[in-house]
Amino acid sequence: MSKKIVVAFLAAALALLPVHLSLAQPAKVYRVGVVFEGGPFYAVIDGLKDGLKELGFAEGTQFVLEFRDLKGDRQAAEGVSKSLELGKVDLIYVVSTSVTTLVKRATAEVPIVFAVGADPVVAGLVDSFAKPGGRLTGVHYLSGDLTAKRLEILKEILPDLRRVVTFYDPSNAIALESAKSAREAAQQLRVDLVERHVASVEELRRGVNALKAQEVDAYFYTNDAMVASQAPFIIDIARAKKLPTMFHEPSIVTQGALIGYGVSYYEVGRLSAKYVQRVLTGTSPQKLPVESFSRLGLAVNLKTARELGLAIPQSVLWRAQKVIE
Repeated sequence: MSKKIVVAFLAAALALLPVHLSLAQPAKVYRVGVVFEGGPFYAVIDGLKDGLKELGFAEGTQFVLEFRDLKGDRQAAEGVSKSLELGKVDLIYVVSTSVTTLVKRATAEVPIVFAVGADPVVAGLVDSFAKPGGRLTGVHYLSGDLTAKRLEILKEILPDLRRVVTFYDPSNAIALESAKSAREAAQQLRVDLVERHVASVEELRRGVNALKAQEVDAYFYTNDAMVASQAPFIIDIARAKKLPTMFHEPSIVTQGALIGYGVSYYEVGRLSAKYVQRVLTGTSPQKLPVESFSRLGLAVNLKTARELGLAIPQSVLWRAQKVIE
């Protein structure tokens, strides 16, 4: 058989091979939509990225994150999540209960991994912690139950505390529940809770700007993701008005808040990584029980305290895991 005939025969044989045998298939790069309200919630995303890296899941080659920062506009969650599902993302990762509720309602098929502070069963996100029962699962972190404790700590630092102001959106069921807890705790501590209702970031900013230092003794955070997204703004205005601030997340003190008490957002995101990785690689959310995270941290900013002319009690400093000098 001549050389030309052999070459022709081999070429014909290769042409008849199935495509999947003759060409190497590129590895799948999973697309993850990330929906959150911005601000301090970026710490959750940092934790998620580091957690996925620790699991050997490489960003860029195995997955990409498509961010949808709502910038405090909770209602925008429905539109962006519908768009992500139509765009065929493999999974949506959502931060906060109020936003997750909207994302669930706006989508039909895409799996959802959440990081939420309210009980996901009570919120109607899953059937139970052990058996989620649908296309959602994720991490529940302790938050709402800490409202009274936060006010107690603030009172410990400010024994003469009489009036504290809080802002929240009354259309947010999670915020309403938190405000109720704050109201009850304030009554027990003989503190007046000044409640300011705001329906948007613009209203919140106007309300904070309009505060007079003489009318209240401190700012107190009520669980509301829209308000949390504006934490840096609130801190800056409060410091200018010489108002102490109590927030819900320890790392916020690095931005100038006086006190932060709660779970680490970074650790919440890091814990979420295993859910994202497992769902992307084929595990149904129904088979992944919701995990609770309740490791608490207390942080104090002594620099801010000095600016305010406050002396932090030693009893508080002994309990603090982080002290900013």
